[in-house]
Amino acid sequence: MYSFDIAAGSKAELYRDLLVALDALTAGESDAIANMSNAASLIGQYLPDLNWAGFYRNVGGELVLGPFQGKAACIRIAFGKGVCGAAAATRETQLVADVHAFPGHIACDAASNSELVVPIVHDGHLIGVLDLDSPMTGRFDAEDVAGCEALVALLAPRIAA
Repeated sequence: MYSFDIAAGSKAELYRDLLVALDALTAGESDAIANMSNAASLIGQYLPDLNWAGFYRNVGGELVLGPFQGKAACIRIAFGKGVCGAAAATRETQLVADVHAFPGHIACDAASNSELVVPIVHDGHLIGVLDLDSPMTGRFDAEDVAGCEALVALLAPRIAA
């Protein structure tokens, strides 16, 4: 059993502590699904105001649902479709303050109002995306982008096939 001391202070401290915890959870483990599962659990438990946290994996040029925390989700997403597909197609983080204003948004959970999707790239290969949803409009900001990109950078080589 793992027990983590995650800061209740600033957002920067929260992400610093999450990075240390994710490192401890995934260090030395070679199974991608196990590492994504623990990452989704950690993020879902400690990041406030989320209703979904998880992964979509690049399987044959299509995003396929991976480990997550939250309600049942869309299983397959084409590159270029919705926020996750946009992140996969462009390999750029997508920060969406209001998903209802995002052209082609895929509403897997009607309660979601904002979304942050970070592509996971290792050695030039797109492994998948980290997807975070919130019921709050404008939930995510630049600190969340930086924090999640740091988590993904740590995780990428530990989930690469």
